[in-house]
Amino acid sequence: MSKALNIIIIILLFIGFFEIGIFSSYTIVTSEIPDLNDLIDFQVNTVKDFLNPENINEVLIKDPNKINISNKKEVALSLESLSQVDGINVESINITTYNDTSEEKIGVKIEALGYSAPNSTSGQIIISQNPEYKVIATGEAKYKEGGYKVDAKTIAIESILKLY
Repeated sequence: MSKALNIIIIILLFIGFFEIGIFSSYTIVTSEIPDLNDLIDFQVNTVKDFLNPENINEVLIKDPNKINISNKKEVALSLESLSQVDGINVESINITTYNDTSEEKIGVKIEALGYSAPNSTSGQIIISQNPEYKVIATGEAKYKEGGYKVDAKTIAIESILKLY
């Protein structure tokens, strides 16, 4: 019995100190005496909104939606020039979004594999089929003529990773 009572007392002390800290910080920040009813209502509403089952989907991290685009070659050329790699594999371009795909204009994340120039060793040219870079970029896609098209002017490189 005394162990359960100690736990309840500790919880009540914690809540009491927490509330005193909120009231004092509110007073320091606003230079006004806090309205206790409004402050407590604000705290209760914030907790209720956080625990509301309708808002759980906004808190959870969703998997991105894969987008098929009709202008992969244009995107590859833009990625190649912006990232300064010697080539982009068009087949490896992966475009995803967290936005609602029913919208006309959406933000997209573009990932592709890049190649460097062939190396020459003792007069021989060695052409490797293995990509050496992973290019990650962002851009905007618009729904046009039955499919999405990425606007090449909106593409911005986020990172270029060297693959080993």
